[in-house]
Amino acid sequence: MSQPPPAFEAPTAAERIFNRAFGLLVGLGLGLRHNYLLQVRGRTTGRIFSMPVNVLELNGKRWLVAGRGRTQWVRNAEVAGEVILRKGWRRQRVRIRPVPDSEKPEILSAYLDRFKLTVQRYFPLRAGSPPAECAQIAGRYPVCELHP
Repeated sequence: MSQPPPAFEAPTAAERIFNRAFGLLVGLGLGLRHNYLLQVRGRTTGRIFSMPVNVLELNGKRWLVAGRGRTQWVRNAEVAGEVILRKGWRRQRVRIRPVPDSEKPEILSAYLDRFKLTVQRYFPLRAGSPPAECAQIAGRYPVCELHP
């Protein structure tokens, strides 16, 4: 018997406004090294959707983690098989590989440690938690490996 897909945490009105404003800034080329504007084609509308994301670099690879769970951008990206990462005039089309739960603990632990100020509230574990503890929650957080 298969389990239902993990739920996601919808942003509040204030978070939607902040994400839109921050996404605009990142789209203009501002933000930290790990901030990108993710663009993905909607799976039913075909429309392009954009949202700011943190790209984790770990062990020579790049990762996207959906801290809010299986959000619309995750579902759209899974169907499309690719996303565009944008910062200023630079646009990089990347293929995604959904990561199985067994590979997620080290990635989730690193993501939570690196971006704790902005993502801690979405995780039941504290930053600094070892990967073994992250294994217990791996199914709730989609992770994608990025390939050029």
